[in-house]
Amino acid sequence: MELQEILSRCDHTLLRVDATAAEIRALCDQGVRYGCASVCIPPCHVAGAKKYVGDRLKICTVIGFPNGYNSSAVKAFEAAEAIRAGADEVDMVINLAMVKDGCWADVAEDIHAVREASRGKILKVIIECCLLTEEEKVKLCRIVSDSGADYIKTSTGFSTGGATREDVALLRANCDDHVLVKAAGGISSIQDAEDFINLGADRLGTSRIVKLAMKMENEEA
Repeated sequence: MELQEILSRCDHTLLRVDATAAEIRALCDQGVRYGCASVCIPPCHVAGAKKYVGDRLKICTVIGFPNGYNSSAVKAFEAAEAIRAGADEVDMVINLAMVKDGCWADVAEDIHAVREASRGKILKVIIECCLLTEEEKVKLCRIVSDSGADYIKTSTGFSTGGATREDVALLRANCDDHVLVKAAGGISSIQDAEDFINLGADRLGTSRIVKLAMKMENEEA
């Protein structure tokens, strides 16, 4: 697989809590240069990043991140505010307490609230696979498929584990065709990226692939 094809599927990500505006601008520069799908950044940086890149690059941000236990109304407001500030895509975290309590209708309503607030934009639903049983993952595939969301996403990258090959394959097998899969967390090599894509991931949440591309360029120079 060509490196550029992999890069075109990357949400080039910087979600560190102390990320500076200068670091976000550098991330945007890299995202544009390497043809990434988007940059994924904290909500507080969306307006500045959108002003900086204009239409050269999609801006993605996170909602209810990383814990997901905000109220649905707060998540919906956060999504609407991010879009008003210039976000093209939003990645929301589900309410994992509702999942563990088996309150599936409430989980669906939580996603629906953000879907309604983000109509016309890409919505990715982070289910945090590392905290779920296989049965819960399969159930969430059905809920996300019925929600109107565009993607199901494996992980925040801030919990006990990131994307695994097994989880990407499971999500792809159990979601409807119109729901795409985003693998995130722990994607540390070109081989990882290629494997996840081959298993059914349409997007990759990572910063390391661009860093590897930069390293390869420097070695060739």
